[in-house]
Formats: sequence, C-alpha cells, structure tokens
Amino acid sequence: MDMIAGIYSAQPFWVWAGLAAALLAIEVVTGSGWLLWASASAAATAAVVGVLDPSVPTALLVFALLTIVSTLLAHRYLPRQATAPDGDINDNVARLVGHRGAAVKAFAGRAGRVFIDGKEWAAELDDGDALEAGASVEVVGVDGSRLKVRRT
Repeated sequence: MDMIAGIYSAQPFWVWAGLAAALLAIEVVTGSGWLLWASASAAATAAVVGVLDPSVPTALLVFALLTIVSTLLAHRYLPRQATAPDGDINDNVARLVGHRGAAVKAFAGRAGRVFIDGKEWAAELDDGDALEAGASVEVVGVDGSRLKVRRT
C-alpha cells in the first residue's frame, strides 16, 4: 500500500490517466457502455489533479461525482439502441424486400422455402393458401429471418 501511495504522491496525474486508460480498455473489450463514463471521469479527474493538485479525498470525490453525473446524463439523454437508417446495406434480410424469386417446392399451408438472390430462405405466404413448386414470388416483408412473399 505504501508503494501505491508513493506513486500517487509522485505522479497523481499519471495515476488518474492510467486508470482512465485501463477503464477504457475494459470498456472496449466488454462493450457494456457503463465504464465509458467512468473512464471519461477519470480522464477529467486527471486534468483537475494536473491543474489544481487537490488532496486525495478531494480527487476521489471529484471522480465519484463526475462518474455519477456523466453516467446518469448519458443514460438519460443518449439513445439506448442505435437504429440503422432505412436502406442499410448491412441488413442482408431487409434489403430483399421487392426482390423476386421462386418457390423451391410446394408450400405446406402458408409456409415454405424460396430461392432469392442465390440463396434459399424460409418464407411465409402473405396472401393465399397454396403455392406450387417453381411459382414466381416477390418479397413483401420480413418477419425475423423469415420472408413474407406473395405470388407474382
């Protein structure tokens, strides 16, 4: 413990900067979203310690308050989930809406499989009760990983 106190008394800025870097590294690995604000608060505390040279309890208080405030504000005002804009080229299922293909075999009930853009997909018939093998279909929607199709 004396070693840590000695390092802190000699280089308080670098102790806080190191804590910020360590928290950021853990955040990058885990992707939790919670340690990002603690990392930013440790970096801000490093700046405060570098400029004002407060006591250890004061520095800990600054860190704690900044962490609490930044975490609460971030979770209050930042969106919880990033949503992709329409036409996201990385959404390989939704991009199939409007594409045409063919039924692989006759649909049993309203469910079957279709061949679209070089791949076979699970599909559900949007309208009608039956679809024979080889029938031409068009994708009208997506439900999870299942395509909604209609006869063309």
